[in-house]
Amino acid sequence: MDFGLAPPDGVGPLRIGMTRHAANTALDSISESDRPGQHIFRPSGLMISIHCVRDMLEAIELGRPSSQTDRVLFQGVDVFALPAREVVRRVGEFTSIEEDPDDDASYIAPDLLLSFWRPFEADNEPEEEQGYYLSSVLLARPGYYDTPAQAAERLQQSS
Repeated sequence: MDFGLAPPDGVGPLRIGMTRHAANTALDSISESDRPGQHIFRPSGLMISIHCVRDMLEAIELGRPSSQTDRVLFQGVDVFALPAREVVRRVGEFTSIEEDPDDDASYIAPDLLLSFWRPFEADNEPEEEQGYYLSSVLLARPGYYDTPAQAAERLQQSS
């Protein structure tokens, strides 16, 4: 199954801003869960996790599957099948993407509210899968990455 990342709206039936109840129902429609309301694992190993605050879905995280029967795509780019550097290059054709200031093996596309993570960088070592490929991608609501000062500025601008 293909899961298209559609920032800032969501992934598949999961829509940023939906209620926790609606998010739980949407998550259950994708696959059965042993942790209802938190995450599911598809038969491929793809993990889909939801993050809710104040009864509202704020972020969706997808973890790398162990088989390619499920794919996670952004603008046709398979974020888990390609080497991390190739994903960054291709995503960079659509938007700005930069190294995470707290983790230089990971990346953020701030204009899209996407975050790409891997535990370490191994760009020249394909046999080192955990560092050569991305491990997870997070799609979040506007302002999710804001510092307290940025959140205050965002609030002031919306008033």
